Amino acid sequence: MSAMSDDVRSRFVVVDQIRTHYLEAGDGLPLVLLHSGEYGASAELSWEHIIDALAEQFHVIAPDWLGFGRSAKVYDFESGSERRVQHLRRVLETLDVGPAFFIGSSMGGSVLSRQVARTPPGFVARAMILSAGGGFVPNNAARQEIVDYDCTLEGMRRIVRVLFHDQAWAEDDGYVQRRYETALIAGAWEATAAARFRSPSSPPRTAEGQPDKTPYEDIDCPTLVVAGAADKLREPGYADAIAARIPKSELRVYDECGHLPHIERSAQFSEDALAFLSKCAAETR
Repeated sequence: MSAMSDDVRSRFVVVDQIRTHYLEAGDGLPLVLLHSGEYGASAELSWEHIIDALAEQFHVIAPDWLGFGRSAKVYDFESGSERRVQHLRRVLETLDVGPAFFIGSSMGGSVLSRQVARTPPGFVARAMILSAGGGFVPNNAARQEIVDYDCTLEGMRRIVRVLFHDQAWAEDDGYVQRRYETALIAGAWEATAAARFRSPSSPPRTAEGQPDKTPYEDIDCPTLVVAGAADKLREPGYADAIAARIPKSELRVYDECGHLPHIERSAQFSEDALAFLSKCAAETR
């Protein structure tokens, strides 16, 4: 059962003939939430524990990335993730979202940081929060559990074990079942797996084991970097290194927390996020 209130609206928009799902809540300055990219990821599963708190002060828009959740299951084999980004820009343009505040989780945070660092920026961010986003992705055993999903309920439980430090999440049959059902929406497995295909004749398209080439020094908006100290999918100290390279950054590292701090430590994350974003909003008025 979702943790969101009835005040969070589920909406669809068709942009360039592609149906895209998003969640919307609250009023005020726009805040865009970009979810993670594991099998079964979606806007609802990523943000359900914090969206109501954020909506008390912001107009929150949380889209399902192309290929995820209830958005169209489309993957571009030529441009890869760039197609997702281009489509999301068009969605935000259609929804009349101009410069905004952003929060990105894992893949969403990595994509966000790269786009904000570009010249000109792919997303115009007044400020942003990276929740386990960015950094080198080691090709370790935990990563392989995430990548090698076999479409079984127990396979999803193994993914949840990797994502969280507190194993109560993996023992919650209802929670695992929801992620499992989202992963089995028609086309969802194929769209997620496509990003991990390895052609023997081209450079690797996957993130694991590849250098993080994001020019963090070029990010000029205030940035809050949030990480879990027990993240199995990143190397120890990665968040400290990222924060040190971003000129206007703050860092929070949560003890006994895994790869999804905005879920596993939702109350603390909401408090830190609202304090940071409210301060940034006051400074930009």
